[in-house]
Amino acid sequence: MTGTVKQQRQQRQGAGGPLRRVQIGNALSAFGSGFTMPYMFVYVDQVRGLGSLAAGMVFTVFALAALAVLPFTGRGIDRYGPRPVLLAGTALAACGAFAFGHAASTPALLVSSFLFGAGVTTCQPALATMIVRCSTRATRSRAFALQFTLVNLGMGIGALVGGQIVNVADPASLTRLFTIEALTFLGLAAVTGTARMPAPAPVAVQESQDGPQGLRALFADKAMLRLCLLAGLIFFTCYGQFESGVAAFATDTVGTAPSTLGLAIGANALTIVVLQMFVVRLTERRRRTTAMAAAGVVWLGAWTMALTAGLVRSEAMAATVAIVAVYALFGVGESLLAPTLGPIVADLAPARMLGTYNAAHALVKQIAIAVGPAVGVLLVGSGTWPLYLAVMVGCTLLIVTLALRLRGHLTPVQDNALLQTRGQDRVSVTSTGELQAVA
Repeated sequence: MTGTVKQQRQQRQGAGGPLRRVQIGNALSAFGSGFTMPYMFVYVDQVRGLGSLAAGMVFTVFALAALAVLPFTGRGIDRYGPRPVLLAGTALAACGAFAFGHAASTPALLVSSFLFGAGVTTCQPALATMIVRCSTRATRSRAFALQFTLVNLGMGIGALVGGQIVNVADPASLTRLFTIEALTFLGLAAVTGTARMPAPAPVAVQESQDGPQGLRALFADKAMLRLCLLAGLIFFTCYGQFESGVAAFATDTVGTAPSTLGLAIGANALTIVVLQMFVVRLTERRRRTTAMAAAGVVWLGAWTMALTAGLVRSEAMAATVAIVAVYALFGVGESLLAPTLGPIVADLAPARMLGTYNAAHALVKQIAIAVGPAVGVLLVGSGTWPLYLAVMVGCTLLIVTLALRLRGHLTPVQDNALLQTRGQDRVSVTSTGELQAVA
């Protein structure tokens, strides 16, 4: 009887202890990323004196590592569970970070970058799967929103602390930086990699025994493919431009000072931290596709402010306010997406393919974030900033359209649709997404 009560409580509230450890692990991982990511280019280019070409190759290899490991990561999670995969990822990331801080030649840096990128990428779908396993459908949106908030806080604090350690004239300071990041991944393994995961909760879709299995089932899932296309556009248009295209536009076209750009990025983080849990309460009562479309509408406002900054760039104060508003509006849109994308992936996934679906989502994200900066910097750097803004506005309008069209391919459970009580009958949703009348 006690076990039954405990299971019922976990179904309502989720597994609190393991979930807290997963969230702490998310914060540790983000702290490590913020600790070193802003300084990798400087480390290779200036500290090791290998030039910008070598630095660009390092980032390319870092991104390619994701393409190499994510297909195997998803299958590993589904077969062995998220914990062993997370431990493997933290081991790779720790070894890569430590080796990166001690590497002095281009080949050594490329090998270290591959290990580093492979480890970081492996951890992402494992952590996402752990959040799903430790939460219920009722608490999942808040769990993903809290993860997003902690990631932003962790990266911000990591960048701030790392900036106090970095000294370009002292290579040992950068070695120390990457060594500390290696220790944060070991901390992630100790805190989260040892957490006891609850049994998988019921999911909204059950895998058909007669239909395609494995990756073929994923490619046959039209709703998931549409979501991946939408997610790719989202990551390309916002996250892929955040620190590249928009930053280049602000500094090169508008003439924004680096210190002001730092203030704008800080405004983005502050907006997310302040609004996130408030936005969660709003999205819990609305369709997820509506929240994603609303994020696109907010980003249209951000691109409008970017256009304003370009037109009034001769007025320093007005241009500065406009650039800060761009980053703040990005933060509002990100807050709308945090409680929606992860839960939709979880509700689309069949019972035995949660890891594969999370890995596919992570793969789309990595590709979009890799392509986005190249396109943004190319358009801005060539002096065609009006074309750059026009392309981004077009992509954002497409986000709104695809989000609304996705609605027809989701069940009420997957879209978080609220069903109204009528008369003396209620309409509920079963775990398979079917409608069921209840007296």
